[in-house]
Amino acid sequence: MAEYFIGLISGTSMDGIDTVLVAFDHTGAHCVASHGHPIPHTVTEGLRKLADPSQAACMDELGSLDVALGEVLAEAVLCLLEDEHLDPSDIVAIGSHGQTVRHRPGGKPPFSLQIGCPHHLAERTGLTVVADFRRRDIAAGGEGAPLVPAFHRAMMRSKTEDRVILNLGGIANITVLPADEGAPLQGFDTGPANALMDAWIRHERGQPWDAQGDWAAGGEVDDPLLASMLGDPYFMQPPPKSTGTEYFNLQWIKKQLQMADRPIPARNVQRTLAELTVASASDAIIRHASSAQRVLVCGGGVHNRAVMEGLGRRLPNATVESTEAVGLSPDWIEAMAFAWLARETLAGRPGNVPSVTGARKAVVLGSIHPGEVV
Repeated sequence: MAEYFIGLISGTSMDGIDTVLVAFDHTGAHCVASHGHPIPHTVTEGLRKLADPSQAACMDELGSLDVALGEVLAEAVLCLLEDEHLDPSDIVAIGSHGQTVRHRPGGKPPFSLQIGCPHHLAERTGLTVVADFRRRDIAAGGEGAPLVPAFHRAMMRSKTEDRVILNLGGIANITVLPADEGAPLQGFDTGPANALMDAWIRHERGQPWDAQGDWAAGGEVDDPLLASMLGDPYFMQPPPKSTGTEYFNLQWIKKQLQMADRPIPARNVQRTLAELTVASASDAIIRHASSAQRVLVCGGGVHNRAVMEGLGRRLPNATVESTEAVGLSPDWIEAMAFAWLARETLAGRPGNVPSVTGARKAVVLGSIHPGEVV
């Protein structure tokens, strides 16, 4: 008999919540239903300010946004349950990633902070909530990210070909999946994916994102600017490594443009940022997974034509395609992963992969917030 879990994640764009209903049975995990839930504009603006290291945010703002987002997460779950005519008693638990507002794995001490109050989420829905997945890995000496490679391995490893899973969210990360079961799992953040493109088009055109990469497609790559961007030390840093919008943000773009010291058309900047995503991810794949025969792409970046065409061009020896090719919608995989991680936590099984995050050992992730007592 299937067990049902709900997975929640608010992405780097901070404009919506991915909500999925996942059924687990003897054949694996299956996305039964999905729901994209908007975040109110006032909450989105507050989250962006909170996540911007150049902006001073007070404790009152942190506390109020934590609760506000927790309420929105609860609304997303309740909408999904209503859409699917489900009772909360049908669901084992929610796995809620929340919203990352600061990720400092290299800090002294290192830390990562996700908000979206799980107490309010549990109280509103009556469901058990597993949240705060990253900090236990950091406590064990890891980066706290990426956490999805274990799910990628469970769902998409092939016994007949070497694969790479490329997740193009706000930040890009790869999971290297050799056909050889004995080979260690690898994975890390390669650099920015949509975060910089979203930041630039918001700055220049007031749009939340570049739908299908149309604006970028009309520009030209500025090769000297691209070379300067690729010279950032992060790209050559060996794994384990992870990053976020604390590092790759609008200020990073402006610094690059200041160093260029010449006018560059805004649309060409957008096209160059798209190529930066392509080049940094492709370089990482060539360096760490040169034998990969297939690159399966998920996340919002899969809809950006400039990025997908660029990946195909830079990775001629691999088939580059959406995870849809293996039966998994590219838009819901990350939310599914946190439903899966919640299930691992409740079963007392480790959710991190030390060879990926750099942790000293495998640990059970997350904190558990019980639902209604029956």
